[in-house]
Amino acid sequence: MKIASRVLVLAAVLALPTTVLAQTEASANHRALAAGYKALTVCSAVHSARAAGAERTVASVEANELVGIYPELQPLVGAMKVEMAGNAVSVAWDQAAPARVATWTEGRGCVIEPMGYAQGSAPERAPLARRASPPDLPTARPKGNARALEAAVGRAFDQGFGEGTNTTGVVVMQGGKRVAERYATDFGPNTPQRTWSVAKSLAGTVIGAAVQRGDLDVKAPAAIANWRTPGDPRAAITVDALMRMSSGLTSDTAGNRTDGLYFGGVAVDEQAPGWPLLAPVGTVYRYANNDTLLATMAAAPSFAAHPPAELFDALGMTHTWAETDWRGNYILSSQVWTTARDLARFGQLYLQDGVWEGERTLPEGWRDYVTAPTGPQPPTGDFGYGATFWLMNRSEGVPADAFAAFGNRGQYVVIVPSRQVVIVRRGEDPAGKPFDVAAFTSAVLESLD
Repeated sequence: MKIASRVLVLAAVLALPTTVLAQTEASANHRALAAGYKALTVCSAVHSARAAGAERTVASVEANELVGIYPELQPLVGAMKVEMAGNAVSVAWDQAAPARVATWTEGRGCVIEPMGYAQGSAPERAPLARRASPPDLPTARPKGNARALEAAVGRAFDQGFGEGTNTTGVVVMQGGKRVAERYATDFGPNTPQRTWSVAKSLAGTVIGAAVQRGDLDVKAPAAIANWRTPGDPRAAITVDALMRMSSGLTSDTAGNRTDGLYFGGVAVDEQAPGWPLLAPVGTVYRYANNDTLLATMAAAPSFAAHPPAELFDALGMTHTWAETDWRGNYILSSQVWTTARDLARFGQLYLQDGVWEGERTLPEGWRDYVTAPTGPQPPTGDFGYGATFWLMNRSEGVPADAFAAFGNRGQYVVIVPSRQVVIVRRGEDPAGKPFDVAAFTSAVLESLD
């Protein structure tokens, strides 16, 4: 018995350092991710606002973008201090490790440097020339009940479509003209915010522009270098399947959590192509950031000559920044910063079936393509899925042809072709406090003829 007891005690002692080490590593990783989250968010918010002619302070970002974030990161982010020096934002997280650093480049946005990055060691990133801002979108009185429209917009700011929500901006377009616009304190028409997954629909639009130029075929297999080895079953995955979230690939977490890539400094081409094929292509719907990232990678060979900013500038979206990882891969699943007005232009492009100022930007019928539910559909919920766009065909009180771009923390661009209406709602909704976009859409449409 004594021998057995000694063996058990020895086993426990030997196991203790490993357990403690595992806990320490997990804690360190969370701290490093939290620091990256804060550095990148502050960098993008402050510098993009300055570039757009607005102003954001660190305190404003801490009170909006950095409140109500992922619960496991919230207390860490709140306790960390920000240091700003020129175009760099740094956040310390461990005395023995370098601070996490995000760096702004004119015309390109901010990049979160990889963990362990020593300041000054990154290659110089060339600024990207952008067009001058065009005239504002025209305004008009709404056709309908102006007071009812004002009341519907007011309810969005008064938590009328979700308790605890935080609406920061609303723009309503009718017939190509702004008929309603309102912003919260610290926000305005020139204040960019992160789009989160609205970027996926922007990615679909960038892909559409590549198709229009003849640079890409969405029905062809995605040309991903990591999949070119003979016998790799992933080589059969088409761009269309990636856009419809039906690649068949698995990942560690479904949905919109790719923290290592978004905040940890992991590069897109390191992570996105590495997941195995779990289901036959085109048979299973699984919403995942990696599918959009891979679809963007398929279009990337054309970006040297035609970067996403070229499309945005052509639409007058000159206060829009599509950010990249530190290797230069676009993170068009989430990391775009833009204004509500720029998103209104984006929505208007789809009302005009891809034609802007007389020039065809997207292929004829592209709107029909991205709104066709030809792939496997979400098994539950109020929304269907097309190709990088959500379908509101299951939503009560909303026309069946309505479709939308949705993003985390309450980012919405709703497009209703039958009513010639675009509704943009920006927010910083805390986790677990959803905004009822279907009810808001219904209320706005009820006020318009």
